[in-house]
Amino acid sequence: MDKTCNAPVAVAANWRLRQEDGTCAGVITTLADSQGNILMSDGEVDLGRRRLLTVATSVTAGVGAAALAAPFVLSFKPSARAKAVGAPVKVDVTKLEMGGLLRVEWRGKPVYIVRRSEQALETLPKVTSDLFDPDSDQSDQPNYAKNATRSRDPELLVLLGVCTHLGCAPEYRPEVGSPGADKELVGFLCACHGSEFDISGRVFKAMPAAANLEVPPYRSIEDGWLLIGDDGGQAS
Repeated sequence: MDKTCNAPVAVAANWRLRQEDGTCAGVITTLADSQGNILMSDGEVDLGRRRLLTVATSVTAGVGAAALAAPFVLSFKPSARAKAVGAPVKVDVTKLEMGGLLRVEWRGKPVYIVRRSEQALETLPKVTSDLFDPDSDQSDQPNYAKNATRSRDPELLVLLGVCTHLGCAPEYRPEVGSPGADKELVGFLCACHGSEFDISGRVFKAMPAAANLEVPPYRSIEDGWLLIGDDGGQAS
């Protein structure tokens, strides 16, 4: 007598057994899935269907793993805000007065842009012997800024406003002859530990800071505008 029995849970929840001895106990003679497809008969396994199930299981597991991994992979992509922070900054310097200082931010750091007068530039050779690194051999700047004025255009100075000692923001000293200029050859003073720099950002000897202020890459892009953070590949 052919009888259909529910398969034990240990075998498979949606499979059924068919036996001919009239009971649900005994040797499994036929093993089929819920659609009636024979998976095993008299102990012989349908290898083709087993392979199909193995492939289907692998694909399902792969899709599940990919779905779980997707959020982590996406988290490594830079956000729009991160891209914006690292992007070059376009600055209008047409309204920057002689002796004035303009502060902008690039990559989360302050950038100082100073318009220097002829009088201020004339102080540079006066301090050469008092500087720790007058030729900027041990300091960071693009090659086009490795000179006494540390700039492309002597009138416009572009520096990172970050002390090379511990990262404080140096104060800009008014130009020579301006009210409050108590020490005419000092262009920047780091109030944290007293490091002094000339009007090109070069550090004086015996100061806590052992390097000149860094010059970031930059270039002129149109009349009166600078692009900070991009020099068109001319950094070296």
